Amino acid sequence: MTRMDNLPAVVSAEEWLAARTGLLAKEKELTRARDRVNADRRRLPMVRIVKPYSFEGPDGTVSLLDLFEGRSQLVMHHFMFGPDWEQGCSSCSSAADGIGNLRQLHVRNTTLAAVSRAPYPKLAAYRERMGWAFPWYSSQGSDFNYDFHATGACATARNAAASLAARGWLTTCGPLPDRLVVAEDPGRVVRRFDAP
Repeated sequence: MTRMDNLPAVVSAEEWLAARTGLLAKEKELTRARDRVNADRRRLPMVRIVKPYSFEGPDGTVSLLDLFEGRSQLVMHHFMFGPDWEQGCSSCSSAADGIGNLRQLHVRNTTLAAVSRAPYPKLAAYRERMGWAFPWYSSQGSDFNYDFHATGACATARNAAASLAARGWLTTCGPLPDRLVVAEDPGRVVRRFDAP
């Protein structure tokens, strides 16, 4: 049996309740602060996406607008899976394990799709092996991940890595986890916000 070292002190029920009450106040303030930040994120101005991005999926090449599947909002999960990787990021995979039935998003007129830079056959095989059902597309060969800062700039960068790093947006080379929320505004796509 494994021994747990460095545990906190054992105290009376009254002392524990006082400590827990103090922590609860901090937790509530953190929740309120997060709610304010989330509201600020939702109020960010939108920007039109004019570049004609294409993705590979089960039905071949599709456009960004096609990923909406006829709904007005699209949440894109930038799933870290580089072109030369044999499997997806373990943290992204763990998060993907929690993606269940998408019905609740669909009734809210929202589609969820994952996007990675690995070639689609690799993504499809990995998705099958993991037992996932969510839509997953490859952006390999396009600037999509670079343009939306979901891939770090390396020696062969397409983005200004130094500028991004100076703003604290980029600390690594390669895929970065992120969520991008875009909306269709009759016939055009607009970027709403990114969510960590």
